[in-house]
Amino acid sequence: MPRRWIAAVAAAAVAAVGIACEGGGTGHPGPSRSPTHRHAASIAALGDSISTAFGSCLSLISCPRNSWSTGSSTRVDSIRSRLMADDPGLDLTPHNEAVAGARAAALPDQAGAAVRHRADYVTLLVGANDACRPDIDQMTPVAEFRADVDRALRVLRDGRPRAQVLVASVPDLNRLWSVGHTDRLAVRVWAHGVCPALLANPTSTSATDVRRRAAFAARIDAYDDQLAAACSGYGRRCRYDGGAVHRVAFSKDMVNPLDFFHPDVDGQQALAATAWRAWRLGG
Repeated sequence: MPRRWIAAVAAAAVAAVGIACEGGGTGHPGPSRSPTHRHAASIAALGDSISTAFGSCLSLISCPRNSWSTGSSTRVDSIRSRLMADDPGLDLTPHNEAVAGARAAALPDQAGAAVRHRADYVTLLVGANDACRPDIDQMTPVAEFRADVDRALRVLRDGRPRAQVLVASVPDLNRLWSVGHTDRLAVRVWAHGVCPALLANPTSTSATDVRRRAAFAARIDAYDDQLAAACSGYGRRCRYDGGAVHRVAFSKDMVNPLDFFHPDVDGQQALAATAWRAWRLGG
């Protein structure tokens, strides 16, 4: 998410900060192997702050240990953890190439890094920052979004043709407005510039603001349509989640209390469980 509101939100919530990160062919993963057969592989996460688990440590920083995709925390049963549990012989090295604030235009470079890491599994979740612009007119055009995703997938297909790719749908950000716009603290935090295309004037019921929120939702739906089509065009080693992540019914308890936007550990766990079911079962 844009940096300009991070410092302001952090100052408002400083009393809550300080909890550290917890220590500790259809395109879906193949059958389990014997635990005595050790084999090395790697997984890469592409995308934005959602995949870096931004804010999940109750501090406005990325906390990749809690990532739904590549995380190692025992509090989030990540895709990486589930792959290794499914195949006890798998030694899976994580590479989180996602970047807070990234839009689809950043994906080709991230995909290039995944290729250099020789990734065998790749997750892709992007689109929130393409929509969360200062206003509706500045959102990434749908055709441009698709072209960026296609370029990234082409890099993966050319560089790691046998890698298995999971493309996740964009979470239903409008739901955050639905569950949070009556919360006075959330409204106060959002005023610092959290996703203004959606969350500006969150308590307003004017026709202009209602139309703006509807346009925002329509753009997210359009991005999801393009993600599905791009994955289909990639071939059998790419699986789209069928809109499963978009359908996750986020509550206020599943987002962090500093920005009321990014998933906390419970939200990251919900993303991991949903994405895993989609990868294994087809949505």
